[in-house]
Amino acid sequence: MKKYFSFKKIVLYMMIALMTYFSVFIYLAPYNKAVAVVAYYYGSRGGTVYEIQKKLKNWGYYKGGIDGIYGYKTFTAVKSFQAKNGLAVDGVAGNKTLNAMGIKTSGGSTANTQTTKPKYNSSNQDLQLLARVINGEARGEPYEGQVAVGAVILNRLRDPRFPNTIAGIIYQPGAFTAIADGQIHAAMEQNSIRAAQDALNGWDPSGGAVYYFNPSTATSAWIWSRPLIKVIGKHRFCR
Repeated sequence: MKKYFSFKKIVLYMMIALMTYFSVFIYLAPYNKAVAVVAYYYGSRGGTVYEIQKKLKNWGYYKGGIDGIYGYKTFTAVKSFQAKNGLAVDGVAGNKTLNAMGIKTSGGSTANTQTTKPKYNSSNQDLQLLARVINGEARGEPYEGQVAVGAVILNRLRDPRFPNTIAGIIYQPGAFTAIADGQIHAAMEQNSIRAAQDALNGWDPSGGAVYYFNPSTATSAWIWSRPLIKVIGKHRFCR
C-alpha cells in the first residue's frame, strides 16, 4: 500500500511539473516571438546593413556606397526590392525582407549597432492627419521636403516644449499656416500620404529639425533666430 501511494505521488508531481512547463511556455511564447523580430531602418548601422547594401547593389537596386549606414539611398533601394518581391513596401528591412534577401539574423544576438527608432504609436488617424498637414504646408515641394515637414512634427513629439500627441502639435495655436488658412482641407495628393508614411517609418530628411519656415512668406523675426540645419526647396529647417 505504501509503495502504491509513493507511485501516485510521483505521478502527481510529474503531472504538476508538466502543467507548469506548458503554462510557462504558452505564457512566454508571445515574448519569445517578439524577441525574434529584427528590423533595420533609416539610421541603423552595422554589419547587417552592410550586407543589405551589398546584396541590393549586386541586384541593381542600390546605387550608393557600401558603408553600413542605412541612409536615404538604402531606404529607397529596400522599398524597390520590397515592391519587386511582393513584400510590404515600407522601407524597413524586417524579418520577411531579410529572409527574401537571404540574410539570416538572430533576434537579440546580433552585434550590429542600431539607432533607437522613435515610438510614435501611430494610428491610421495620425497618418491621415499628418498627411493633411504635409499636403497643406508642402504641396508642390520636393518629395524630400514633404517628408521633412512630417519629420518636424514627429521630432516635436520627443521634445518636451511641444504637446505629446500628433493632433496636439498640429492644432497648437499658431503652429502651422495650413491650419490658419484652411489649406489642411485642400484636395489630398497621393505623395502627401506616402510622405507621411515615410516620416512615420523613421526617415528624417530635416536632420532633426523642430522648426521650418518659408523665408519669402515668414513674418516672424523670431523664426530667423533659429539655427539653420538645411534648406530643402523653399523651406529652411531649423533647430
